[in-house]
Amino acid sequence: MITAPETLLEVNDLTKHFTLGGGLFGRSGKVLKAVDGLSFTVARGETLSLVGESGCGKSTVAKAVMRLYRPTAGQVVLGGTRIDQLSDGALRPLRRRIQMVFQDPFSSLNPRMRVRGILSEPIRNFGLARSRAELHERLAALMERVGLPRDALGRYPHEFSGGQRQRIGIARALAAEPDLIICDEAVSALDVSVKAQIVNLLCDLQRELDLALLFISHDLAIVEHMTHRVAVMYLGRIVEIGPRRDIFLAPRHPYTQALLSAVPVPEPGASRTRIVLKGDVPSPIAPPSGCRFHTRCPQAFDRCRTEEPRLDPVGRGHFAACHLAEAAPAARAA
Repeated sequence: MITAPETLLEVNDLTKHFTLGGGLFGRSGKVLKAVDGLSFTVARGETLSLVGESGCGKSTVAKAVMRLYRPTAGQVVLGGTRIDQLSDGALRPLRRRIQMVFQDPFSSLNPRMRVRGILSEPIRNFGLARSRAELHERLAALMERVGLPRDALGRYPHEFSGGQRQRIGIARALAAEPDLIICDEAVSALDVSVKAQIVNLLCDLQRELDLALLFISHDLAIVEHMTHRVAVMYLGRIVEIGPRRDIFLAPRHPYTQALLSAVPVPEPGASRTRIVLKGDVPSPIAPPSGCRFHTRCPQAFDRCRTEEPRLDPVGRGHFAACHLAEAAPAARAA
């Protein structure tokens, strides 16, 4: 019998609003709705990719899940334990279960510390080595796992290339023995060839260690290569979520269709009709009424301007928030 994978991370109606400063008393009264009611799950050993244009709230989601930001509302549940309301002290032992790899590998590493110190810090903080000899063994194993020589432990971050620094960032995340790693645009600053190496490394590590990945990216070609499911964000909300194959072969939301139309076609001589969206992304301070995408949607009609669409099933495990994406009866019954 095939059993469903265990849910590791559950996010329910996650909201993060920022009150903007300014004015005579330091408060403008305006609220920036960076994330406005997101729900999704990540199973153990699964990669969920969060995609969308810059400014849609992807990185804010990552920081709220990590508790670098306190959510305005909603729930974040890790391994059955709700963590969004925990005190810093109660959260500390759980932090090792969820780690992060940042976009810029240089600014995320302490330039004054050697690699040995950078990797030793999480091991010591969480009490994962009982002796100096065990610590050295762990450090050597981490370097080997990410494809770096052991003698590099004595070097500083500036002595490495960008791809090597990102490997160090991955090793630092692995040092805590996490269940989930959040990759926030972790390959966007790298050259194309190096980017492929890091993506392949992440895929290998996931298979070896049964890691879950929340992969945040705007590069859909990379996402298609490595993900299991895709969640598409627009202006602080998920507009479509589903299995990779469904999203890339049969997208149901006009915004997803527009994003995919810009991805280069790998087959020589093949072509794809580019969907050019009109206008700019609206301000998250004053999002449009109804469907937030209607101001740029080439298929918008009157209902879109007044009624906000629900994220409804349009297939097995596939959901879209669009009035045009009518759910099949079988999907609604599932």
